[in-house]
Amino acid sequence: MSADLSAGTAAVPQLYRSIDRGDWARLAAGMTQPLSETEVVQIRGLGDRLDLDEVREVYLPLSRLLSLYAKSTKRLGEDTSAFLGEPDVTTPFVVAVAGSVAVGKSTIARLLRELMSRWSDTPRVELVTTDGFLLPNAELERRGLMDRKGFPESYDRRALVEFLTAVKSGDPEVHAPVYSHVRYDIIPDAHTTVRRPDVVIVEGLNVLQPPPSPNDIAVSDLFDFSVYVDADADHIAQWYVDRFLALRESAFANPTSFFRVFAELSDEEAVERAMGFWNDINLPNLEENVLPTRHRASLILRKAANHKVESVLLRKL
Repeated sequence: MSADLSAGTAAVPQLYRSIDRGDWARLAAGMTQPLSETEVVQIRGLGDRLDLDEVREVYLPLSRLLSLYAKSTKRLGEDTSAFLGEPDVTTPFVVAVAGSVAVGKSTIARLLRELMSRWSDTPRVELVTTDGFLLPNAELERRGLMDRKGFPESYDRRALVEFLTAVKSGDPEVHAPVYSHVRYDIIPDAHTTVRRPDVVIVEGLNVLQPPPSPNDIAVSDLFDFSVYVDADADHIAQWYVDRFLALRESAFANPTSFFRVFAELSDEEAVERAMGFWNDINLPNLEENVLPTRHRASLILRKAANHKVESVLLRKL
């Protein structure tokens, strides 16, 4: 599958500035690298090849751009309140990070949280993943959706919309459910608390989906900025297999892991099982639901086979 942005509609590329890696990296000139190599290693997910150069050349400029957007949006909110003669009701700036399974979006979301918090305009940044809004396994089983986990219908969309509506309404304290990748399920009675930070980053597969009907609010209606992490499907498939093999040696070996059954697979068996999951679940979800939302993003990061960002597409204002 090609990562060509022209897929779907020829008009879409005209909406974006196309910036190659070299030109984007030059935007970092004069910016101080705030993270150490140890911190980058701690942020990096399994299979990702994030290093200090990638942080400095790609994500440091992106974090500064996001901080500027947040500052400008806050100023506009203050000016609007002043114009209306009302108290300032500026709410958190919400950033979405979307893309396929195994494309690296979780690492990017964690990295942006750390980098944005280092800028004076956005010192308080919270991260929420939409995994917490997946329906519990018992409910997925009741609906016959366990094999569709990660597809739009496997999420409690209403709860996610209500959460983001509360965030954007300025509620002083909002709770999000918590998901365990070890248990492969929602943790009952556990939650993440968001207390009106400067920025809320929301990371997930299908966060840029249009509303199910014209009368519904789309989750994406509640974002101020969105990032789509893009790559060729063949590359993502390889990253997915590599991650599966790495998990077999780590998380899958945990006696409490839902995936404990895969820990004893041979390399050949593990690759075969991973490709089965990819071809039967993750690739169809990418093609049917995730990729078609790419053009809805404010910014697209296009990755090469080595996991490095090769170009940036920024939507024109």
